[in-house]
Formats: sequence, C-alpha cells, structure tokens
Amino acid sequence: MQEQLEYQEGRTEISHMGKVALIERLTADMEQRNASTVMGVGDDCAVIEGSPLTLVNTQTLVEGVNFDMMYTPLKHLGYKAVAVALSNIAAMNGTPHQVLVSVAVSNRYSVEALDELYAGVRLCCERYDVDLVGGETGTSRAGMVITVTAIGGVEPGKITYRHGAGLHDLVCCSGDLGSAYAGLLVLEREKVTYQANPDFQPDLAGYDYVLERFLKPEPRLDIVKLLAEKGVVPTSMIDISKGLADSVLHLCRASRCGCEVYEEHLPIDYQTSRVCSEMSKNMLPVSCALNGGEDYELLFTVSQKDYDKIKDLQEIHIIGHVTEEGMPAVMVTPQNTTITLRAQAFQGVDE
Repeated sequence: MQEQLEYQEGRTEISHMGKVALIERLTADMEQRNASTVMGVGDDCAVIEGSPLTLVNTQTLVEGVNFDMMYTPLKHLGYKAVAVALSNIAAMNGTPHQVLVSVAVSNRYSVEALDELYAGVRLCCERYDVDLVGGETGTSRAGMVITVTAIGGVEPGKITYRHGAGLHDLVCCSGDLGSAYAGLLVLEREKVTYQANPDFQPDLAGYDYVLERFLKPEPRLDIVKLLAEKGVVPTSMIDISKGLADSVLHLCRASRCGCEVYEEHLPIDYQTSRVCSEMSKNMLPVSCALNGGEDYELLFTVSQKDYDKIKDLQEIHIIGHVTEEGMPAVMVTPQNTTITLRAQAFQGVDE
C-alpha cells in the first residue's frame, strides 16, 4: 500500500506536460549513433544525409481524439491523413515523394469502408505526385487509428529548419488563419443539435470554405514552389498545425529570438469572422487565428533583402518581424498595445 501511495504522489499526468515537453523528456538521453542522421527529434521532419537530403516524418490520427466519425467522411479522412504528413515536408522547404499508410480498425468497419478511406489516400497521393509504397493493417479494440509516414527530399542549400531566424527578419504566413477551427465549431454545433433531436437535418449551406479547411486541408507545397521560383529560401519555417501563437513560439524558442506580429496584418477569411460572431459575441476572429489549429499553413521568416520578392505575392502575408533574443513573442494591436502570445491550441491532429 505504501509503495502504491508513493507511486501516486510521484505520478505526472501526460496531459499536464503537453506534446512537445513529453517528446523532449522521452528523447532527452537518446544519442545519435549514425553520421547519416543530420537532424533527429526537434523539427517538423527528421533529416537524413544525402544529396538531396531525405526528410521523414510520421503523423498518427486516432478516432475520438483527432477525428469524429459522426461528421468526418471516410474519403476526406484518408485525404487529410496524407495531407497533414505532407505538410511537414513542406515546412522543411522540401518536396514529398513517398508515403506509408498504416491503419488499425475495429470490427465496426467493413472492407467497403476501408475502400472509401483509401480512395481519399489515393486522391491526395495523385494530387501531389506522391507514391504509396507501403504500410500495415491491424486490429483495434475500438475505433480507427491511422498512421502516415511521409518521405521527401530537399537540396542541402535550401533546407529550412525551425531555427535560423535572424534579427529583423520578416515574419510571414501563407493563406488565412482560423478557418479550420471555424469549420470545427460549425460541425460541433450541428452535432450537438442532432444529438438533442435526431430528426434534425444539419444545414451547412454557406459554410463550404471553413468546412473544407477542417475536413480536407491542403499542404502548402505550392508556397514552397512559389518561393523557389522567386529565389527565396526562408531563414526558418514551421507549419501552423496548432494555431499561430503556438507556431510563433516554436520558431522563437528554436531561433532564440523574440517576435512582434501585428493584429491588423493577420489574414482572416470573412467566413471565419462570420462563424465567430455566430458562436458568441465574445469570440473574436483573431482568437481563432491565434489559438485554433489545423490550418496547415506555413509560418516562416525571410531576410529583409527578400522583401521586394514577396511583397506582392497574394498568398503570402507579412505579419511581423523578428526581435532580439530575450524579447517576448507579442501581438501588437491596432491601438498599439502589446499582448504576450501564449499557446492555447485546441485538441486537433497534432495534439
């Protein structure tokens, strides 16, 4: 009994640590024994020596944690599972080449259901010229678990890590922010109404954009290609999977710098703003952008000398700049007040 009490007193709940801290703890004493390992744990992908360098990352989606089958079409789920893995390749300024997909399911799922799931996998692979080269199938006691490993490549002189941002570099992001979270809010609202009244027919008209952003995100490989065409190599980069604030803090921590982003420069779609106003008078669109998740846009920094190359690109937004080491990561409001950024991402794919 005494041993059990001591165990309970010394117990740390996983939920109290968060994903990043847990990974750092579990891998702290792992030594790299092979010279071919250029980068191990700590970035969007592992990096393996070669010319080009090989990029590898793995993503796992668990039913009931990362997706809800009440409102997730299987074809969309298969597409999304591959897309989120490819997004990490994009975040290293790389190009994906292969994926391995492993699925564990309970007997609740039929062969036809898996056919539909893999139709989505196939569609994403075709769209991004990626080969499905392997994987595994297994049994789950409850629900579905999907694991995707993506493999890609990047030339040594063009690889971009989370570290590397320099003082006064421009902070940029692609696309718009908060829309995937807005899509989730709509789906959860309709789910609650349906559970209260099974005869209820969901009305999703007018929410097409935010729903697609959540259910079927696209990895921003087009941004990687666009930057290459303009001759721009970002100094640091990460994909925005857990909200802008979380991503900014990751880059600042890795690059040992501070950052100022400007609220009025954050790209937020009108549909996202509309959903926020419908949900609550107190729900601000900027909060969805900062603390939502699963947008899978790219957050990156570029040298000021590249300003003229990117300033007119519609899909790239300059939202701030890098400050000195020791300075905080803050958002500057239109009233010129500063708000310290904190990571408060919702429970999504990468949580």
